[in-house]
Amino acid sequence: MAEGMLRRLFAQAGIGASVGSAGLLPGGVPATPEAIATMAVRRVDISRHLSRTVDAEMARSTPLVVGMTRHHVRELCAGYGAPVERTYTLKELVRRGEQVGGRLHGESVFTWLQRVNTGRRPADLMGDDPDDDIADPVGRPRSFYEQTADVLEDQLRRLVRLLEGSPPRSAAYSDGARERRPDDGPQDEPAGDPGPRYSRR
Repeated sequence: MAEGMLRRLFAQAGIGASVGSAGLLPGGVPATPEAIATMAVRRVDISRHLSRTVDAEMARSTPLVVGMTRHHVRELCAGYGAPVERTYTLKELVRRGEQVGGRLHGESVFTWLQRVNTGRRPADLMGDDPDDDIADPVGRPRSFYEQTADVLEDQLRRLVRLLEGSPPRSAAYSDGARERRPDDGPQDEPAGDPGPRYSRR
């Protein structure tokens, strides 16, 4: 559900990001009828979705890995080598992102994540916590899918706003030359930055 919803939100925001999903369980499983119906109400078609199993290459190379629970994040980092500084639960990423503010004009996703990661400790991921975890509705009635979809939509909309970043600042001077202001963010993307690509694990 999160993959389909995030892809639609990125498209609406004009963000050219690649979105994929993979999990810890064996892949090749279609979306449940309840998930398909829940997303259809929100005009997101996941009827052709088949689950995939995460692997080490995927975990290590994805620029931003977003899990639904702390358990997912711990497994991805400890068992698959996902970089801790690029691996978060959705709720944690949104919470920390809103604390430091969205991307500055010209700031890369990698640099923004460095700000988001400031002060973060591995111990912050220990145990389960409803402030970070989003419950899996599989095997439960349709109403639980609706509740999960509502949480996902709220969190993903907030994440997209953070990733959109601030608009360009006006020129410091009116002579036509663009001078940097002291409070401007970095102007250039770091070499080798592939731009945003997101994955729900």
